[in-house]
Amino acid sequence: MTKTVIFAFRGDPMCFIHVLLNGLDLAEQGMGGKIVIEGDAVKLIPEMAKPDHFLNQLYGKAKEKGIIIGACRACSNKLGVAKAVTEAGVDLIGDMSGHPAMSAYINKGYSILTF
Repeated sequence: MTKTVIFAFRGDPMCFIHVLLNGLDLAEQGMGGKIVIEGDAVKLIPEMAKPDHFLNQLYGKAKEKGIIIGACRACSNKLGVAKAVTEAGVDLIGDMSGHPAMSAYINKGYSILTF
């Protein structure tokens, strides 16, 4: 069966809701549904971790299901949220000059979707 990883770049919460919904759906369907948080989207992590944020429940479910692989180390550092990201329990990842390499997932047989 297909394995899918979603690379989320946009920091727009109304876009990111679709990342979470699709990631969870893909996981429930046995199609991977892994999520890598990149670019401006890393700033959403500390916001979604707040109990009163409208994405908190979906974000929590995604974390509970283990589908969030991690957040871009380079972008988190550049955007000043690295500490908040790790405090929210999301790993900082990036083996390509501090950024997660899509090739690593392609080599493992994943299809890549970008948001």
